[in-house]
Amino acid sequence: MDSGQAFVDFYSVLKVHPQCDQKTLEAAYRDLAKIYHPDHPETADTDKFREVLQAYRAIKEPEDRAQYDLQYSLHTGFSFEVADAADEKNEREALSDGDAHSRILMHLYKRRRDVASEPGVGQYTLQQMLNCSDETFQFHMWYLRGKGFIEYTEDGTLAITVVGVDHVIAMSKMHAQEKLQIEQARYFGAASSEA
Repeated sequence: MDSGQAFVDFYSVLKVHPQCDQKTLEAAYRDLAKIYHPDHPETADTDKFREVLQAYRAIKEPEDRAQYDLQYSLHTGFSFEVADAADEKNEREALSDGDAHSRILMHLYKRRRDVASEPGVGQYTLQQMLNCSDETFQFHMWYLRGKGFIEYTEDGTLAITVVGVDHVIAMSKMHAQEKLQIEQARYFGAASSEA
Protein backbone atom coordinates (compact mmCIF):
# COMPACT_ATOMS: atom_id res chain seq x y z
CA MET A 1 0.00 0.00 0.00
CA ASP A 2 2.89 2.36 0.72
CA SER A 3 4.65 2.69 -2.64
CA GLY A 4 6.49 5.92 -1.94
CA GLN A 5 3.42 8.04 -2.64
CA ALA A 6 2.08 10.58 -0.18
CA PHE A 7 -0.41 9.13 2.28
CA VAL A 8 -4.04 9.83 1.38
CA ASP A 9 -6.76 9.67 4.04
CA PHE A 10 -9.31 7.62 2.12
CA TYR A 11 -11.74 7.69 5.03
CA SER A 12 -11.72 11.47 4.92
CA VAL A 13 -12.23 11.44 1.15
CA LEU A 14 -15.25 9.14 1.60
CA LYS A 15 -16.42 11.10 4.66
CA VAL A 16 -16.75 8.01 6.86
CA HIS A 17 -15.38 6.93 10.23
CA PRO A 18 -12.35 4.63 9.93
CA GLN A 19 -14.23 1.82 11.69
CA CYS A 20 -17.40 2.04 9.62
CA ASP A 21 -18.82 -1.20 8.30
CA GLN A 22 -18.73 -2.28 4.66
CA LYS A 23 -22.33 -1.24 4.03
CA THR A 24 -21.65 2.31 5.27
CA LEU A 25 -18.50 2.48 3.15
CA GLU A 26 -20.42 1.42 0.03
CA ALA A 27 -23.27 3.84 0.74
CA ALA A 28 -20.86 6.75 1.21
CA TYR A 29 -19.12 5.85 -2.04
CA ARG A 30 -22.40 5.65 -3.97
CA ASP A 31 -23.66 8.94 -2.55
CA LEU A 32 -20.45 10.85 -3.25
CA ALA A 33 -19.97 9.29 -6.68
CA LYS A 34 -23.49 10.32 -7.58
CA ILE A 35 -22.90 13.89 -6.38
CA TYR A 36 -19.60 14.39 -8.19
CA HIS A 37 -20.35 12.35 -11.32
CA PRO A 38 -20.01 14.30 -14.60
CA ASP A 39 -23.62 13.42 -15.50
CA HIS A 40 -24.82 15.80 -12.75
CA PRO A 41 -23.83 19.24 -14.09
CA GLU A 42 -24.97 21.14 -11.00
CA THR A 43 -22.64 19.18 -8.66
CA ALA A 44 -20.14 17.60 -11.06
CA ASP A 45 -16.49 17.68 -10.05
CA THR A 46 -14.29 15.26 -11.98
CA ASP A 47 -11.33 15.62 -9.64
CA LYS A 48 -13.41 14.80 -6.57
CA PHE A 49 -15.15 12.01 -8.48
CA ARG A 50 -11.75 10.44 -9.25
CA GLU A 51 -10.63 10.86 -5.62
CA VAL A 52 -13.78 9.15 -4.36
CA LEU A 53 -13.39 6.35 -6.92
CA GLN A 54 -9.71 5.88 -6.03
CA ALA A 55 -10.46 5.84 -2.30
CA TYR A 56 -13.25 3.31 -2.63
CA ARG A 57 -11.26 1.01 -4.92
CA ALA A 58 -8.33 1.13 -2.51
CA ILE A 59 -10.29 -0.03 0.54
CA LYS A 60 -13.41 -1.81 -0.73
CA GLU A 61 -11.89 -5.30 -0.37
CA PRO A 62 -11.41 -6.43 3.26
CA GLU A 63 -7.80 -7.54 2.69
CA ASP A 64 -6.84 -4.23 1.07
CA ARG A 65 -8.64 -2.31 3.78
CA ALA A 66 -6.78 -4.20 6.52
CA GLN A 67 -3.46 -3.30 4.88
CA TYR A 68 -4.53 0.32 4.49
CA ASP A 69 -5.65 0.46 8.13
CA LEU A 70 -2.09 -0.37 9.21
CA GLN A 71 -0.80 2.61 7.21
CA TYR A 72 -3.67 4.74 8.45
CA SER A 73 -2.73 3.98 12.06
CA LEU A 74 0.92 4.82 11.41
CA HIS A 75 0.11 8.14 9.74
CA THR A 76 -2.74 9.32 11.95
CA GLY A 77 -2.15 7.58 15.26
CA PHE A 78 -5.70 6.23 15.15
CA SER A 79 -6.15 3.04 17.15
CA PHE A 80 -8.56 0.52 15.68
CA GLU A 81 -10.59 -1.29 18.32
CA VAL A 82 -10.68 -5.02 17.96
CA ALA A 83 -14.11 -6.42 18.68
CA ASP A 84 -14.06 -9.41 20.95
CA ALA A 85 -15.39 -12.78 19.86
CA ALA A 86 -18.61 -12.43 21.88
CA ASP A 87 -19.50 -9.16 20.12
CA GLU A 88 -18.87 -10.73 16.73
CA LYS A 89 -20.99 -13.76 17.63
CA ASN A 90 -23.83 -11.50 18.79
CA GLU A 91 -23.64 -9.51 15.56
CA ARG A 92 -23.75 -12.69 13.49
CA GLU A 93 -26.76 -13.93 15.47
CA ALA A 94 -28.58 -10.62 14.98
CA LEU A 95 -27.93 -10.78 11.23
CA SER A 96 -29.08 -14.39 11.15
CA ASP A 97 -32.26 -13.43 13.04
CA GLY A 98 -32.93 -10.67 10.53
CA ASP A 99 -32.54 -13.17 7.68
CA ALA A 100 -34.91 -15.60 9.43
CA HIS A 101 -37.51 -12.86 9.90
CA SER A 102 -37.27 -11.99 6.22
CA ARG A 103 -37.66 -15.64 5.19
CA ILE A 104 -40.71 -16.12 7.43
CA LEU A 105 -42.36 -12.96 6.16
CA MET A 106 -41.64 -13.79 2.52
CA HIS A 107 -43.01 -17.32 2.98
CA LEU A 108 -46.20 -15.98 4.60
CA TYR A 109 -46.46 -13.24 1.97
CA LYS A 110 -46.31 -15.80 -0.84
CA ARG A 111 -48.88 -17.96 0.94
CA ARG A 112 -51.26 -14.99 1.34
CA ARG A 113 -50.85 -14.10 -2.36
CA ASP A 114 -51.23 -17.67 -3.62
CA VAL A 115 -54.04 -18.86 -1.32
CA ALA A 116 -55.80 -15.74 -0.06
CA SER A 117 -58.73 -17.74 1.35
CA GLU A 118 -56.39 -19.83 3.55
CA PRO A 119 -53.37 -17.63 4.26
CA GLY A 120 -52.19 -19.45 7.38
CA VAL A 121 -49.14 -21.68 7.68
CA GLY A 122 -48.49 -24.06 10.55
CA GLN A 123 -45.74 -23.25 13.02
CA TYR A 124 -44.11 -26.63 12.41
CA THR A 125 -43.75 -25.87 8.69
CA LEU A 126 -42.07 -22.53 9.41
CA GLN A 127 -39.78 -23.99 12.06
CA GLN A 128 -38.73 -26.80 9.72
CA MET A 129 -38.03 -24.24 6.98
CA LEU A 130 -35.71 -22.35 9.37
CA ASN A 131 -34.24 -25.50 10.92
CA CYS A 132 -34.05 -23.82 14.32
CA SER A 133 -34.67 -24.75 17.94
CA ASP A 134 -38.03 -24.25 19.68
CA GLU A 135 -36.60 -21.37 21.72
CA THR A 136 -35.20 -19.60 18.67
CA PHE A 137 -38.47 -20.08 16.80
CA GLN A 138 -40.45 -18.67 19.73
CA PHE A 139 -38.14 -15.63 19.70
CA HIS A 140 -38.91 -15.08 16.01
CA MET A 141 -42.67 -15.40 16.63
CA TRP A 142 -42.49 -13.02 19.60
CA TYR A 143 -40.67 -10.40 17.54
CA LEU A 144 -42.80 -10.65 14.40
CA ARG A 145 -46.07 -10.62 16.37
CA GLY A 146 -44.82 -7.72 18.49
CA LYS A 147 -44.10 -5.71 15.35
CA GLY A 148 -47.57 -6.54 14.06
CA PHE A 149 -46.18 -8.34 10.99
CA ILE A 150 -47.88 -11.69 11.68
CA GLU A 151 -50.94 -12.95 13.52
CA TYR A 152 -52.64 -16.18 14.47
CA THR A 153 -55.60 -17.14 12.30
CA GLU A 154 -58.83 -18.65 13.66
CA ASP A 155 -57.52 -22.15 12.99
CA GLY A 156 -54.27 -21.52 14.91
CA THR A 157 -51.95 -21.07 11.96
CA LEU A 158 -49.77 -18.02 11.30
CA ALA A 159 -50.51 -15.47 8.59
CA ILE A 160 -48.96 -12.21 7.48
CA THR A 161 -50.83 -9.00 8.34
CA VAL A 162 -51.36 -5.88 6.24
CA VAL A 163 -48.47 -4.29 8.14
CA GLY A 164 -46.35 -7.34 7.31
CA VAL A 165 -47.24 -7.13 3.62
CA ASP A 166 -46.32 -3.43 3.59
CA HIS A 167 -43.00 -4.30 5.25
CA VAL A 168 -42.21 -7.02 2.67
CA ILE A 169 -43.02 -4.65 -0.18
CA ALA A 170 -40.92 -1.83 1.33
CA MET A 171 -37.97 -4.17 1.88
CA SER A 172 -38.28 -5.55 -1.66
CA LYS A 173 -38.23 -2.03 -3.07
CA MET A 174 -35.19 -1.17 -0.95
CA HIS A 175 -33.31 -4.29 -2.10
CA ALA A 176 -34.14 -3.53 -5.73
CA GLN A 177 -32.88 0.05 -5.30
CA GLU A 178 -29.65 -1.18 -3.65
CA LYS A 179 -29.03 -3.63 -6.51
CA LEU A 180 -29.59 -0.86 -9.04
CA GLN A 181 -27.17 1.46 -7.22
CA ILE A 182 -24.52 -1.25 -7.04
CA GLU A 183 -24.89 -1.97 -10.75
CA GLN A 184 -24.67 1.75 -11.53
CA ALA A 185 -21.57 2.08 -9.36
CA ARG A 186 -19.98 -0.87 -11.17
CA TYR A 187 -20.90 0.61 -14.53
CA PHE A 188 -19.57 4.08 -13.69
CA GLY A 189 -16.48 2.56 -12.06
CA ALA A 190 -15.75 0.51 -15.18
CA ALA A 191 -16.49 3.48 -17.44
CA SER A 192 -14.18 5.82 -15.56
CA SER A 193 -11.35 3.26 -15.46
CA GLU A 194 -11.56 2.97 -19.24
CA ALA A 195 -11.22 6.74 -19.63
